[in-house]
Amino acid sequence: MPLAEIKLAFQRKPAFMPYLPVGYPTLADSIDALEALGKNGADLIEVGIPFSDPLADGPVIQQATHTALENGVTLGSVFDALRELRRRGVAIPLILMGYYNPIFRRGLEAFRRDALAAGADGVIVPDLPPEESGELEQALGGDFPCIRMLAPTTSADRAQKICASAKGFLYLVSVTGVTGARDKVSAGLPEFIARVRGAVPQGLPLCVGFGIASPAQAAEVGRIADGVIVGSACVRALGEAQQPKLAAANLARAFRAALKGIGP
Repeated sequence: MPLAEIKLAFQRKPAFMPYLPVGYPTLADSIDALEALGKNGADLIEVGIPFSDPLADGPVIQQATHTALENGVTLGSVFDALRELRRRGVAIPLILMGYYNPIFRRGLEAFRRDALAAGADGVIVPDLPPEESGELEQALGGDFPCIRMLAPTTSADRAQKICASAKGFLYLVSVTGVTGARDKVSAGLPEFIARVRGAVPQGLPLCVGFGIASPAQAAEVGRIADGVIVGSACVRALGEAQQPKLAAANLARAFRAALKGIGP
């Protein structure tokens, strides 16, 4: 069951969760790289659904998803990729990350059916605010979570409502702005995490993403968070590599080593 699988993934804290869109740098390379991430240290993976008009993504991920779309990747291709990853023995939770338009176009019930059948364990939809996610969450059912996001600028009242209804884990955005590597971790992050931890149901993991570029930064965040999400740095490393699968394996090992034994 997806929620149970996600809970198990956080037994090793802090969890390492890389992001990579299906179809970048090529469809075949992305599947190989996702497999390598899953077998060399990732505890969960954010599997990106390419979309033409992303709101939360910075230039690195925008370019990668543009390339993936040029490579012909569709939501159906993403489901095919998940099935292939499961066939190859990738057993960790696979969390879809994409925008609402392709999901809505497919149909909410069809999305749930196809995502579950392909092996997905949850979905993150950055452009769907909680106030408007009821229809999707009803279609997904109680065990297939729509992961909620929380930003430093979220008001206290709204944050409390988001925390109270979060399932799986809560995705904390470390900075104001879009995804992309930063030189240093936000100075306000410890206070942000402490404030949110006091509002979430006991045991709900808090994962931090946006701006984490190196194993050292991941370790800094991992000392206070339950999970670390690495997107742009992962995408850039694989895009620049002659052998994306090898680069993915090396990246996963480096981040896993940096996070070993330092959980909150």
